[in-house]
Amino acid sequence: MRAFETDETFDMPLRSRPQMKPYIEAIHAYVPGKSAGDDGKQLVKLSANENPLGCSPAAMEVLAAPHSPAAYPDPGASALREAIGTLHDIALDRIVCGTGSDELLNLAAQAFAGAGDEVMFSRFSFSVYDIAARRCGATPVEVDDRDFAADVDALLAAVTQRTRVVFIANPNNPTGTFLPRGEIVRLHAGLPSDVLLVIDQAYGEYVPEQMNDGGMELAASHDNVLVTRTFSKIYGLAGERIGWATGAPHLIDALNRIRGPFNVTTGGQRAALAAIGDQDFVERSRTHNAAARARFTEAIEALGNHGLRSVPSEANFLLVLFEGALSAEAALHGIAKAGYAVRHLPGQGLPHALRITIGTDEQMAEIAETLRQMCERTQ
Repeated sequence: MRAFETDETFDMPLRSRPQMKPYIEAIHAYVPGKSAGDDGKQLVKLSANENPLGCSPAAMEVLAAPHSPAAYPDPGASALREAIGTLHDIALDRIVCGTGSDELLNLAAQAFAGAGDEVMFSRFSFSVYDIAARRCGATPVEVDDRDFAADVDALLAAVTQRTRVVFIANPNNPTGTFLPRGEIVRLHAGLPSDVLLVIDQAYGEYVPEQMNDGGMELAASHDNVLVTRTFSKIYGLAGERIGWATGAPHLIDALNRIRGPFNVTTGGQRAALAAIGDQDFVERSRTHNAAARARFTEAIEALGNHGLRSVPSEANFLLVLFEGALSAEAALHGIAKAGYAVRHLPGQGLPHALRITIGTDEQMAEIAETLRQMCERTQ
């Protein structure tokens, strides 16, 4: 029978190939940060917010040790969850591990939203939120920001009877903005109790403890708060794809029902376990990032008369805005010629900005000097 002829048994037209669901076809695939120039030349990668100090030597030692790849990994990541629980004082039934926090963000939408529902997030936030909503057939709702940060009043005003999940990244990617504890508490208090608030703390370890946004406490004391974290950023294990989430046991149970049964590799579990045991490395990374980010921010502010400014950041990157003669696109190419890959985000409504990962002191100084020279040439 030829394609598109009628199948008389079911009285339905036959098709020549499987048809993608419309809500999947509407997804724009995630585009990772580049590591090479347009000519294929490898560049220093400051486009993906990786840790310039690498990872803990203890984790490297574990990754180098032989282990049998023939055996499945521990499906529950028991030892890793126990270490996470000890570090953060969380019961084991309130922790689930995933293939990076990305998997857990997607699972949260899938478990609690679907066709006819809405998944909400702020403008200029992590592009995975839109994908997570569409993957499960829900409608993504993007809410206006306030100075590149989430606007709690606007988010609460946008809640409808169809709202099922609200994503908030804190610090936010790609802007680096941060909502203090009072705003996070106010957002949660204003949401209906049947709406899941997902607080994405991928960059949470970069925030000083005295600025803690209270997300963990909300997850510990309420039934509708899930906090996600990752080992990809400050722990420097992006290549191993390990994340975790915490929330009420019924939330964790929902994610466990639909996650991959062996979703975190044996090597990844062992490396993350070793990394958690080396909090000195975490502190060194946090200290380096804060100092290098402050110096780079100062260098950008010095170019303010050329139309450059940065968005205040609590993450391991800086969003630099180009509002003068030097465009973000021209700066992108100039920085690439100097040997560095940074992130241009026109697809996220930021054609006039570059997100620049905080690297080593030498790298940041060279990028700052490159920008200074380019500004002077475009006067």
